[in-house]
Amino acid sequence: MQDLQHDDDLNAVIRDHSERLTAQLHAQAESLFPPDAAKEMRKFTSGEAAALLKVNDSYLRKLHLDGKGPSPELTPGNRRLYSVHDLHALRVLLEKTARRPGDYLPGRREGDHLQVIGVMNFKGGSGKTTSAAHLAQRLALLGHRVLAIDLDPQASLTALHGVQPEFDLLNGGTLYDAIRYDSPVPIAEVIRPTYIPGLDLIPGNLELMEFEHETPRALAQGQAGLFFFRVKEALSQVDDRYDVVVIDCPPQLGFLTMSALSAATGVLVTIHPEMLDVMSMSQFLRMTADLMDVIAESGADMKHDWMRYLLTRYEPTDAPQNRVVAFLRTMYGDTVLNAPMLKSTAISDAGLTKQTLYEVDRSAFTRSTYDRALESMNAVNDEIAKLIQTTWGR
Repeated sequence: MQDLQHDDDLNAVIRDHSERLTAQLHAQAESLFPPDAAKEMRKFTSGEAAALLKVNDSYLRKLHLDGKGPSPELTPGNRRLYSVHDLHALRVLLEKTARRPGDYLPGRREGDHLQVIGVMNFKGGSGKTTSAAHLAQRLALLGHRVLAIDLDPQASLTALHGVQPEFDLLNGGTLYDAIRYDSPVPIAEVIRPTYIPGLDLIPGNLELMEFEHETPRALAQGQAGLFFFRVKEALSQVDDRYDVVVIDCPPQLGFLTMSALSAATGVLVTIHPEMLDVMSMSQFLRMTADLMDVIAESGADMKHDWMRYLLTRYEPTDAPQNRVVAFLRTMYGDTVLNAPMLKSTAISDAGLTKQTLYEVDRSAFTRSTYDRALESMNAVNDEIAKLIQTTWGR
């Protein structure tokens, strides 16, 4: 490995390493997803489709035989495979004869307010982006209209959804364009559809840091106004297009995070159940409360529908982790989600190819490993989905 020479400027070395790493990552991405190929969602087996739709597999088979709804792909072994578009079409069909409104399309009804979920923690490795990505995708697969926003300049949520920030966003295209102080654009201009019906994305990149740099200057010049309302005001332009917004917040308490907190109706704080992480969270919560006090004093309503802690990368056989979990549940009670996100090689291995558990094929893993990880992830996201329904009075 090349040694750092005494006469090398550190910034030059860092820039060189950054450019070399970017080139390698780009080459790897092109080998996985060629430039002329759009990322696609895998097909679902009839059993997976039935589970997502909450119907019996035999009922799906009957619909197919009766010629109702989309025709699934048939494999040589006569197995039925459904695309995400097939699932959406089936939801629309089933909703027409549902016993109760919302059984298959569980989104907002008249009088329901937009749910904006801020996923946050300022300590790396807490599973923040993994949680946000899986939550957004699961809600969309369950029939919600979802907007995922990457507010993290590191843009991992963006990369997971097939957008390469350093190549695909050379001329803007992040939320910064809609919340900047100089000539902001309508938020609709930075929203892009994904390969999952019902899930749209506002990608992120390093450009988001401009908001952190410009806000102090705007405040000093008296031009910022109520800067912490800028995300909320931008979202109000597309309020009727979505049921849920999932924001992957930056891993620090800056102006972007303050704006996201002001827009949020629900807050999800990820915690890795290790004592050092819990100690860091203590400082994070204290600073967050101080910041929210400042925002509230400026006239903002900082009431939220809910706040929950999500235990991430949890290992049930780890005794010290179990003690931390018991400590947190004793202290915070129901604000800790019942379902933890288990630590799993399936999750980390899926991330190597910029995919989530919902995108990777089950055959790529040991069946028990994949099923255990997926069951854990679904339990977390379905608990949050129930929270949303409760907030809407259902």
